[in-house]
Amino acid sequence: MKIFPAIDLRGGKVVRLTEGDYDRMKIYGDSPVDTAKRFQELGATNLHVVDLDSAKNGGKENHDIICRIAKETNLFVQTGGGIRTEETIQHYVDAGIGRVILGTAALSNFPFLCDMVKKYGEHIAVGVDAKNGKVAVNGWLEVTDVDSLAFCEKLRDIGVSTVIYTDISKDGKLSGTNVDIYRELKKIDGLNVIASGGISSMDDIRSLCDIDCYGAIIGKALYENRLDLKEVLAYSGGTV
Repeated sequence: MKIFPAIDLRGGKVVRLTEGDYDRMKIYGDSPVDTAKRFQELGATNLHVVDLDSAKNGGKENHDIICRIAKETNLFVQTGGGIRTEETIQHYVDAGIGRVILGTAALSNFPFLCDMVKKYGEHIAVGVDAKNGKVAVNGWLEVTDVDSLAFCEKLRDIGVSTVIYTDISKDGKLSGTNVDIYRELKKIDGLNVIASGGISSMDDIRSLCDIDCYGAIIGKALYENRLDLKEVLAYSGGTV
């Protein structure tokens, strides 16, 4: 299982939110680039970066930081947050970003998603953020009536190969991940699912490995020293 340490950016700093609430934010570092380098030194080969400012207001203030991470490390970087134009996708791909994650745009502008998947192939992933089984958009601020599992099947059908599925109710709470939903998602043939939200113990890692989950994103548990990245990587084979 591939392991993706997470860096969430707001105002150029490394932060974490609880349940996607911008008013429940904790700052963990002033240098996202240095944080990425530390993850690499510990053995990580993958990194998940979320631009919270862009997700909320569409700004580009963190774009240069994300590109620097790709340039100054050897990490496979996937990034998302407020990406709604081909210009931004092309900018990131040109900068060496491995996967660009579409979230709100994937739902609100489905023809655009289809075009980007045809043009950029595996460089495009979709972030499906769900609350009570329904897809949430606009930085998790709006919950739609779209069923998250059915939406993931639809994504597979148009050629999306990777989905980052976040259970918002678990995110940032260190309360364990929703293994049951990932077991259901595993039934969608041809779709690589990366688990996100609440992963906080080796039991979570073992459970996700047991169901052969493609990948897992770990955020707050690393910053709060609930999980040791080296131990996680050694158990999961996440450096491959």
